[in-house]
Amino acid sequence: MARTRTTKKLAQRVDLNYFKRATTFKRAKLWLSVLLPLVAVGWIAWRGAARDSRVYSSGRMSEAHAVLERQCGACHVEKAGQFSANAADSACLACHGGPMHHADEVAAKVPHCAECHAEHRGRVNISAVNDQVCAACHANLKTQVGVSAAGLVFHETHIRSFEDGHPEFAAVQPPSGYPPRDPGTIKVNHAIHLKPIRRGPNGPNVQLECRDCHRVQADAAVIYSGNSNPMVPLTNWTYASPRYVAEKPTYAEQDAGLLRPMYVNQPYRPPTGREVMAPVSFAKACAGCHLLTFDKRFEEGVPHDTPEVVHVFLVKKFQEYIAVHPNETRVAREPKRDLTGKPIPPDVQLLTPARWVEERTADAEELLWRKTCKQCHELRMPAIHLASRSGETPAAVQLPEIARDYTRMRLPKMPQAKFDHDAHRSFRCEECHAKALSSTQSMDILLPGIATCKTCHAPGPEHAESQCFECHTYHNWAKRKEVRAAFELPGLPAGGK
Repeated sequence: MARTRTTKKLAQRVDLNYFKRATTFKRAKLWLSVLLPLVAVGWIAWRGAARDSRVYSSGRMSEAHAVLERQCGACHVEKAGQFSANAADSACLACHGGPMHHADEVAAKVPHCAECHAEHRGRVNISAVNDQVCAACHANLKTQVGVSAAGLVFHETHIRSFEDGHPEFAAVQPPSGYPPRDPGTIKVNHAIHLKPIRRGPNGPNVQLECRDCHRVQADAAVIYSGNSNPMVPLTNWTYASPRYVAEKPTYAEQDAGLLRPMYVNQPYRPPTGREVMAPVSFAKACAGCHLLTFDKRFEEGVPHDTPEVVHVFLVKKFQEYIAVHPNETRVAREPKRDLTGKPIPPDVQLLTPARWVEERTADAEELLWRKTCKQCHELRMPAIHLASRSGETPAAVQLPEIARDYTRMRLPKMPQAKFDHDAHRSFRCEECHAKALSSTQSMDILLPGIATCKTCHAPGPEHAESQCFECHTYHNWAKRKEVRAAFELPGLPAGGK
């Protein structure tokens, strides 16, 4: 006979008190519910007794401030036994004499330090500010178009990031709308120098490279590359002249274009000398090809100096020469140089040594002023200067004036941005300065435009960093304030500030 199975009989097999019986899993949950809070409270009490404030911290501090992780009072104001949530500006300024953003603050309000520099984010660079912080003001900048008292040109008021709203560089496209021009008066044809060119009148063809003339300041200061005889300096410049490298010209640095910018947000860290290019030096880059010879009687050239110095040099060289060769005071006429309509001079002239020196000096200066020097310099003729002749009283001599119109020149060309050539040393110069290959005038601005920078600096994992802090700094550290030291070694006191 078959067994009858009903739901009532099946339900009777279920123990209705199963949840009241203890099991291993239930015991573990009970002990964890009791022990974990006790351990947490005990750990907090232990760290509090040890005066370790990291238990209350929201995260590790940046590398620059890691030494202050246990010193909450150094940044946060303590009231009624509790620390404020945000760091006070006065605490930041106690160590950092942070100057204003600009001499005349143009933002709607001066932000607090903690608004831009957020701490407790781990070992990060605290100066690497997010673009959103900059865009809080620059996306809708409340300022008039024009030049501020600090010399800054504000022509864009809606910049959200390097990719969104950033204008073309002012050095490449000035806000005035006129084509950019370099006011320097040195004549340089980059297109010719970057093609195979003959070195000297009878020299071979050579192919110049950008680094033959342009190097960063740290490299440009290196002159000697090893020398057994200190009287004969050897240079590590391909087209340098040891003689001109050893000479010290009389003209000042500002005459060569080494002017400081009127305003620049200097980086907090001191420069390494590899950020910007040094001005081109004639002795290191040009003297190997551009000979300053002046007379077939001499192999050496004149000094690369002011016309006054060159004049004194010529007079002295010809005086020394005629003293050794007195027979050359008999000067024969060259028929081929006779001019129509002019009286024909005698076939042979007997000159005094002083007259011979004067004529030879005039001929040499005519060659220098009208041809040699004029190839690179803009000369204003004539200008009357007092030049001393060796052994004679000062006399009025007509000498040219070298144009030095550097009043509008600013080095670097983009003073409101920081750039490091050393970080880009793996790229060929022509990749960024492509205009140099076709530039025929020295007034051409050869800086790359913003499109060139965006080829590498763009969002995404396959591109270089493109945030604002890469090129711009907020604080003008050139005007930072001195602060009074507060901390002591070997440890930092809890109340130190």
